Amino acid sequence: MLARMTQTADVVVVGAGVAGLVAARDIAAAGLEVLVAEARDRVGGRTLNADLPGADGEIVEVGGQWVGPGQDRVLALVTALGLATFPTYDTGDKIAELRGTTTRYGGRIPRLNPAVLADIGQGQLRLDRAARQVPLDAPWQAPGAARLDGQTFATWLRRRVATPSGLAFFRLVTEAVWCAEPEEMSALWAHFYIHSGGGVDSLINTSGGAQQDRIVGGSQRIALALAAGLGDRVLTGTPVTEVAWDDAGVEVRAGAGPIRARRAVLAVPPPLAARIRFDPGLPAERDHLTQRMPMGWTIKVNVVYDEPFWRADGLSGQANSDVRPLGTVFDNSPPAGRPGVLVGFLEARHAHAAARLRERERRDLVLDDLAGYFGPRARAATGYVERDWAAEEYSRGCYGAFATPGTLTRYGRALRAPAGPVHWAGTETATRWAGYMDGAAESGERAAREVIAALAPAG
Repeated sequence: MLARMTQTADVVVVGAGVAGLVAARDIAAAGLEVLVAEARDRVGGRTLNADLPGADGEIVEVGGQWVGPGQDRVLALVTALGLATFPTYDTGDKIAELRGTTTRYGGRIPRLNPAVLADIGQGQLRLDRAARQVPLDAPWQAPGAARLDGQTFATWLRRRVATPSGLAFFRLVTEAVWCAEPEEMSALWAHFYIHSGGGVDSLINTSGGAQQDRIVGGSQRIALALAAGLGDRVLTGTPVTEVAWDDAGVEVRAGAGPIRARRAVLAVPPPLAARIRFDPGLPAERDHLTQRMPMGWTIKVNVVYDEPFWRADGLSGQANSDVRPLGTVFDNSPPAGRPGVLVGFLEARHAHAAARLRERERRDLVLDDLAGYFGPRARAATGYVERDWAAEEYSRGCYGAFATPGTLTRYGRALRAPAGPVHWAGTETATRWAGYMDGAAESGERAAREVIAALAPAG
């Protein structure tokens, strides 16, 4: 058997999502040799375009897709790469279902019982106010950090939200934002994340919020353009199984053969980094961190129609429910508005249950919920595209990882701290817009600065 040839570089980046590719771009721009090892046969990580059934040349995103105000890094990246954005369709009424009450409403606030609205309002005010006290670069230093981190987000909410409908609202928000249940997540992580994204309204709103805009041609174009600029430095189909390191540098052992470098950047989620063997082993604090940061679970579905029939009915295509498995829906039609597309999400417990069904059964479940929101015409779909991100070998969930109780105060310092010549990137390590493409871009820039500084000649 022929020996596999060792490749060499100044820096090897593991992972060709937005974080890894931004890091590689900046490292290359500094005049250093860089190689990117990507396990998949494609780039983009948790962003992925798919052909839109029945619409030649049109695509839908089956992974992360939205950008919004305040996401300055990813928006600058879009501009620098010559890409463009267009607004998510947000004209017309929305539909909300909360504990058996269905309402059609304009604006941002559904018409609910005044006592429920007051309860939701005071709960959100207290949540936003407490979140702003959490330092983004060191959440474990927040006032009362140990108390916050020692409880679940569900416990925090139950002590501050008085009505069953108010609690149902915040459960729906948790499922939609983190693809997890409030019982699973540290209250400190929830507060950090809310501060990171500019507040609850910023995270859940369309116009003026995180869902405001989409990338023309699909969000994966960001990674595709970055990879094109790096050329043959990007090695796809190269799963990394082991990282060995010593004072002289690192050796990444991958499918295409070993890569020897002076520094490494691992731009993968913490749970996936835990599946790589390290020699010597990682510091215990970092290893325990990865054991306590699971991925969220979502199945994203795009349902295609001849036309966006809901618009003629004065509806925006946006709907939410605390009881339907398809708890969040948006209009996901192409910029020209044809064909019509509704995108929905089976999240957290609903994703877990739906993953046990056969695809046809999931499709029927989705169409039943869309018909419940928008009427019987929603059953007349011409196309259906789904993606279960927990079933993806090199993702194992979406949108990102979250911290369980006790994680940040005990092990959070290891989230970004290098281990010898090994540096960390990925949206979970960001301080702003953690969990979003913007956070991924921030993390790549930060990791690149670290390795450039480490490799800079003395003086």
